[in-house]
Amino acid sequence: MPVDLLPTTSSDMPTLEIDILRRATRTVEERLPAGWSTKPAKRPAADRKVDAALELQAPDGSRAVLLLMVERSVVPRDLPYILEQLSHVARQLGRPAVPVIVARYLGPSARAWLEDRDASYVDATGNVFIRVDSPALFLRDRGADRDPWRGPGRPRGTLKGPPAARVVRALVDFAPPVTVPELVRRSGASTGATYRVVEFLEQEALIERRPRGPITAVSWRRLIERWSWDYGFQRDNRVESYLDPRGLQPLLERLARATELRYVVTGSLAARQFTSYAPARLAMIYVDDVPGAAAKLDLRPVDIGANVLLAEGEYDVVFDRPVEIDGIRYAALSQTAVDLLTAPGRGPAEAEALLDWMETHERQWRR
Repeated sequence: MPVDLLPTTSSDMPTLEIDILRRATRTVEERLPAGWSTKPAKRPAADRKVDAALELQAPDGSRAVLLLMVERSVVPRDLPYILEQLSHVARQLGRPAVPVIVARYLGPSARAWLEDRDASYVDATGNVFIRVDSPALFLRDRGADRDPWRGPGRPRGTLKGPPAARVVRALVDFAPPVTVPELVRRSGASTGATYRVVEFLEQEALIERRPRGPITAVSWRRLIERWSWDYGFQRDNRVESYLDPRGLQPLLERLARATELRYVVTGSLAARQFTSYAPARLAMIYVDDVPGAAAKLDLRPVDIGANVLLAEGEYDVVFDRPVEIDGIRYAALSQTAVDLLTAPGRGPAEAEALLDWMETHERQWRR
């Protein structure tokens, strides 16, 4: 229910709306530039959509109002409705007012959805994004990337595990629309696992689905980025380091001749087949038998100075829908992108370049 702003206090976990508001207010105040000030403002009369109002004053005396609406638990699926409620109130004020969604915790998908729309938010862990046009102000800071107050007995939304990976890969690799039974067939995941992943992705606003109907839209780039939170090339596979003293090009030539070897090349070597970022210095290769593949490819195990990483694990989906170029099997772009996002060194920057290319050339790679 609406409350007036009170002096801030500290606690481990804010449980009441007033506690969340105090944390949010303190977060904003601590990040204001020198010369700016705040004070409680009067809420729009009888409007239960706004929990509090905070007036900002710039050094030149110009002012704006933040309209704060507290939501203890937020999923991206609910954000359009919440934001429209606040925006409607702001439009009625007749003076500069900025809607701000306040929560105990906002996950990465919720924050990305809001930032894509230049919508302001604050959460109690210190995640903040405030944009005011007049007087001009931009605040941004990063708090927790995972909910620090989620109890061990509460259900967790996750894309961990091979079944989730299969569903994600199928949603990215194939353009919608697709029904859930079709998605089960395409992904190879169980019906139960597929429905659980679909429900989670709906809550995260990463897919759109008609009631009891097909999936009609997939935010595939954001989906890959979200997947990278729960899957990593080195984190979720057995990875061994090797050296090929002859270099990466001779290695690729041997791979082209190794027709009996089950493998796919991922990472920089795969990405450069579509977009150039920088010369590849590290080969990342999925195989189903690391020692056997290393022997077949004549690689030397090393602790430092590796230029080849061989990975094996339970994620067989990495071998699905490869791209063959010059006799070499490369991982699907969806797999390559997530592997680069979680790769060491410049991998994340290479991933962004690849994702940019994928957005521009979607018809070339998406089925």
